[in-house]
Amino acid sequence: MNRVYVCSCFGVTEQQVKQHAEDGACTPRRIASACKAGTDCGSCVRRIQELLGRGASPRREPTGEGRPLLPNLSNADLGLDEAA
Repeated sequence: MNRVYVCSCFGVTEQQVKQHAEDGACTPRRIASACKAGTDCGSCVRRIQELLGRGASPRREPTGEGRPLLPNLSNADLGLDEAA
């Protein structure tokens, strides 16, 4: 049997990840709960996502091009009047 390791930190193979997925662990977090894969260095998380058919997660881009997401609001706008 040819073993392909997904997580070298905990010695988890592709076959084990697939078995956990068949048993209901359908997210990387649930795989981690089932066998610890992805909980140490994290380098296997993208491969786990691929095995689950989720593909690699896209890189997150900052929203608003560095501008605040909310406009500048006063304390009165937030209901935080100084008199209270």
